[in-house]
Amino acid sequence: MAQSSIEWTEMTWNPTTGCNKISAGCKFCYAEVMSRRLKAMGVEKYKNGFELAIHESELHTPYEWKKPKIVFVNSMSDLFHKDVPVKFIQKVFKVMKENPQHVFQILTKRADVLLYYDKEGWLEWTHNIWMGVSVESEKVMKRIDLLRQTNARTKFLSCEPLISELPNLNLKSIDWVIVGGESGRTPRPMKKEWVMDIKAQCKKANVAFFFKQWGGTNKKKKGNLLNGRKYLEMPETNLA
Repeated sequence: MAQSSIEWTEMTWNPTTGCNKISAGCKFCYAEVMSRRLKAMGVEKYKNGFELAIHESELHTPYEWKKPKIVFVNSMSDLFHKDVPVKFIQKVFKVMKENPQHVFQILTKRADVLLYYDKEGWLEWTHNIWMGVSVESEKVMKRIDLLRQTNARTKFLSCEPLISELPNLNLKSIDWVIVGGESGRTPRPMKKEWVMDIKAQCKKANVAFFFKQWGGTNKKKKGNLLNGRKYLEMPETNLA
């Protein structure tokens, strides 16, 4: 568990770490870079770098948080990686169910695995579990349709790093869209018109729109103003 600098969450919780690249959005994976740093620092959890690892000891952590939190699950991995046993995923879901005071945000690029497990009836969706898919380009928009078919109560899209336009988004049953440009040493550019088009589509569909960052080699300098203002909308938490 760690406090997070990610603007749309409060903290991160990583019951698994490590992953492998499956689409263009993975090219400059920040989690891979961070894993290498943590391994070099001698952090036991990252002794194998970015190889997939399961951490049973992390399952007790959410029970220790005294105040309600918004939690990004697996910022350093993908819970629906094919090599994560479904029984472990069910343990993670059980922890989330038993901590209804917190919001848990899960994000995956493996929407096909997600939907398969859901259709098999292996996932129990409680009100505090938000499920999202990464949609970095037009080539992977099919992930949205797969997410839509799940029984997750709150569904969201993370269009970061946004590396192409996303015209004609089907936002039916989608509650939230996050948009952000790539950062790092050699970031791929994001065009303003792509962002404005997604924003317009969200407004038309009455979907919460969150603009995270322009990105670039100095993301702090570029900031997150869009036409002179910030857009930091969130879906309803419904933690009652």
